[in-house]
Amino acid sequence: MPKLLFHNALSAPPPAAPPLDPVRWIPLGVALAGLAALTGYVWSAHGPRPAVLLLLGGGLGLALFHSRFGFTSAWRQLVAVGNGTGLRAHALLLGTTATLFALIIGTGTGLFGSSPAPSAGPLGVALILGAFLFGIGMQLGGACASGTLFAVGSGQSTILLTLFGFIAGSVLYSWQWELVADLPALPPFVLADHIGWFGSWLVTLAVLGAVVLVTRLVQRRRTPPPVGAVPSATGPLRIVRGSWPLLAGAVVLAVLGAGVLLVSGGAWGITSAFNLWGAKFLQLIGLHPETWAFWQQPDQAAQLAGPVLADKNSLTDIGIMLGAAVAAAAAGAWKLHTGIRWNVAVAAILGGVLMGVGARLAGGCNIGAYLAGIASGSLHGWLWGAVALAGTWVGLRARTLFGLGNPRPTDSVC
Repeated sequence: MPKLLFHNALSAPPPAAPPLDPVRWIPLGVALAGLAALTGYVWSAHGPRPAVLLLLGGGLGLALFHSRFGFTSAWRQLVAVGNGTGLRAHALLLGTTATLFALIIGTGTGLFGSSPAPSAGPLGVALILGAFLFGIGMQLGGACASGTLFAVGSGQSTILLTLFGFIAGSVLYSWQWELVADLPALPPFVLADHIGWFGSWLVTLAVLGAVVLVTRLVQRRRTPPPVGAVPSATGPLRIVRGSWPLLAGAVVLAVLGAGVLLVSGGAWGITSAFNLWGAKFLQLIGLHPETWAFWQQPDQAAQLAGPVLADKNSLTDIGIMLGAAVAAAAAGAWKLHTGIRWNVAVAAILGGVLMGVGARLAGGCNIGAYLAGIASGSLHGWLWGAVALAGTWVGLRARTLFGLGNPRPTDSVC
């Protein structure tokens, strides 16, 4: 797209970035050794494809941290003060991913014998309710699904509570799955089924271009505070120490996400692994989630019966946390945060629970439904994004109940 669409000079210039801290060598060595050792074990125990998925997850974690690529913050900044910088980066991520998906799925190209398929979901009450709950939850929890993983990897203990809530909410959903299993829904709608992959790609890019233009118009009218700068290296060292330009992060994430599709045949996803981890933990302490109706479905029963380190989303999730730990330590930013205030802790857990339930209801999160759905030309991805944005509006107001701040027009940065 023309450079104008992504030029972000619609706010005051951000303040100068603070200097980078020294490399945290011990966390860096531990994270690198952990990623290497786990990759070797997975390769020997389960073969090359799971090992490659783990490494792709590591790359995703690096890119997420170094570019500070956020979904929660982008929507918060847009809704609260009208800064669309983050959403324009989403558009580049979505458009690049859609291009790569069209090439891969449209030509049937796959590695390790995989057959790539689009990510599509039904259009119904569960999708709308789930996306709305997710939008609220990510503002209370302080991170989305991908953000939760890379924040945990970088040592942010508050987000560890969000992850706990995420897992708990996923387990709650699977325990009570029969209550919501038959909510009204229409079948999935994938553009490529009607106008082919080239037509689907053109329509997707056109809509994304319109989204970018709207965010620019909103930002021009409101003149919001700029997005804050983060510590960064310069020159080639910036590749390994950060911070990457947001748009560069979008392109790298799109390429790595397409790699997940090539290797596994399915789009990059996150949250189904949380459900699996919770169920495995319950089994570990002597409980029997395998007797629940959810886990007795054939696909879910096979997932629960298999090892975690052979599960696609678990591998990329673990890789993201390790990759983010590598990136944070290299940037001198890895540290365990202590002294969490009770209101922040409660909001984090509650937000995680809402996202866990919401992601399972909607059949995905900001990655598995929003990114993968839109990139696949599936209408459910667009619907998820619109409803989650409405949930964000409610979530910003819910944040004030817990004493959490929101960006304001008078702030120096948002």
